[in-house]
Formats: sequence, C-alpha cells, structure tokens
Amino acid sequence: MPLFDLLAANTGLQAALVVLVGLAVGSFLSVVAVRVPRMLEADWAAQCAELRGEPPPAREPFNLIRPGSHCPACNRPVRARDNVPVVSWLLLRGRCRDCGARISPRYPIVEGLTAVLSLVTWWQLGWTVAGAAGLVLTWWLIVLTVIDLDHFLLPDSLTLPGLWLGLLLALVPVFVGPATAITGAAAGYLVLWAVYHAFRLITGKEGMGYGDFKLLALLGAWLGWQMLPLVIILSSFVGAAVGIALIAGLGRHRDQPIPFGPYLAAAGWVALLWGDALIDAYLQFAGIA
Repeated sequence: MPLFDLLAANTGLQAALVVLVGLAVGSFLSVVAVRVPRMLEADWAAQCAELRGEPPPAREPFNLIRPGSHCPACNRPVRARDNVPVVSWLLLRGRCRDCGARISPRYPIVEGLTAVLSLVTWWQLGWTVAGAAGLVLTWWLIVLTVIDLDHFLLPDSLTLPGLWLGLLLALVPVFVGPATAITGAAAGYLVLWAVYHAFRLITGKEGMGYGDFKLLALLGAWLGWQMLPLVIILSSFVGAAVGIALIAGLGRHRDQPIPFGPYLAAAGWVALLWGDALIDAYLQFAGIA
C-alpha cells in the first residue's frame, strides 16, 4: 500500500506524523525567531554605513543556515543527539553538554507548542489541502508571535510573503475566493491604519506599529474579510484582559507598551479553526439567523 494511502486510512499514523513534523518545524521556528531580527539589525547597520559613505561592517556569514546550531556561551557545535526537539533539552536538563551553560526553556516550549497547535489544526481541518494550508498558517503565526514578544517587531520579510501566499491560495481556492481574499487583505490593513491615525490624532501617541496592519492584512487574505470583525474583537478583548491583568497583578505601568501581534495571531488562529462556528453561534444568540 502506498505511503499516502496508508496515512489517509490511519488516523493514528496521521496524528503521529503531524506531531513529529510539528516538533521539527517548531525547532526551525525557534531558529527563525532568533536569527531573523539579528539579520535585520545587520542589514540596517549596513544600510546606515552606506548612507554615511562608509564601508559596510565586516561580519561572518549569518543566515538561517549558517552558522550551524551552537551553544551561545561556548560556541561549541550542537551534536545531532543533542538537537532532538524537547527530548534533548529534557535529557540535558536545560544545560549545554560541553560548558554547562543554561539553555533557555523557550526552545522546548516553542517546539512543544508548535506540535500541539499543529495537532489541533490537523484535527479540525483533517488530512486535506485545507489542513496542510492551515498548518502553514499556524506555523507562520507562531514565529511572528515569538518575534513580536521578543522585539516588538513583525518583520516585512515574514508578514508580506504570508500575505501573498494567502492571496495565491485564494486562486485554488482553499479557504476563500480571490475577491474575498483581496478585499480581506485591503480591509485588514486599512482598518488598523485608520484606528492608528485616529488614536494618534486624539492622543498624540502611537498605539500600534505598521506590522500589525500587515498581519491583519495577512489574516484577511487567508480568511476573507468576513472574519476580520471576529479577529479584531477577539484580539482586542484578550489584549485588554491581559493588559489589565499585567497592570493590576504585576504592577506594569499603563504606558508600558504591549505587543499586539500575538493577540492578532491567536485570534486569527481561532478564526481559522472555529470562526464559522463562532459567528453562527453569535447570530443565533442575537436572533439574526
């Protein structure tokens, strides 16, 4: 029996494969989340030097592939047996095998979270083209969330390709058709753009970054304009709840910024899997449908 047919007929094998792929992808997403901001900083430094008429700063090759995985404390390469997602971190008790330096728990957390969210996505969307596309969107949102939490940054190098991919998938279509996707992308960007400028005019402060506009445009391209109200309401509600909890519980200052991208990403993921059900439930509750 061909492998694909075997997988299609066996739910247990599908689940196991999704978990294993999720763990491996989560390991890669951790690398992307750490290296993309550093790559952007190096590019910005080179551009600033060019504007000043100076030669670009000398630097070793640094991208998503080079250098290989290594301990940031002792620079020793990470052995293959020490690079197994989650398992290696647990066996090493969160320490480098060579120098004993602490390894951040964020790596197994991202790997495990990616595996769990991948499994939920597969469970909801199935062994289908939509399921595969849903996994890709889930992984995209995870890495954007981690970067925004770390750096208050949603890089164009990730948001814009994700937006274009959503528009291309609409040609199939996978989730929505081309007109709905294009309208969703435009509306997603313009809604937050308008909120940003209205808030700035009223308060004289900037309430969010342009990366948030592009992330909502990405979600609009994937899910269509009909899901945007749900995404905005969910993200605003959760963001406000978390903000109040941080101020009341941890003494965080009210003017201290909080990244909005993670809430948009979480709301977008919920809308991907349960958006139609949530909208139908609300319409029935309101007596509209």
